[in-house]
Amino acid sequence: MPRTIGDNSLGGLSAVAFLTVAEVASLMRVSKMTVYRLLHSGELASVRVGRSFRVPESAVHSYLRDAFNDTA
Repeated sequence: MPRTIGDNSLGGLSAVAFLTVAEVASLMRVSKMTVYRLLHSGELASVRVGRSFRVPESAVHSYLRDAFNDTA
């Protein structure tokens, strides 16, 4: 499930939902390795938390929308 930051003092981040790599892979119906490749290449925006990545849900939707428009 997407997680949100509930502290309003973070300047608008309270509405941002972050997804794990596994959640992004499931949503996009690709492998986790494919998601890692997108993250490392910079094609998909992410935030590094320790050794793991968190991806804003809006970044996934933007990536898919742009990819769909490029192929259509």
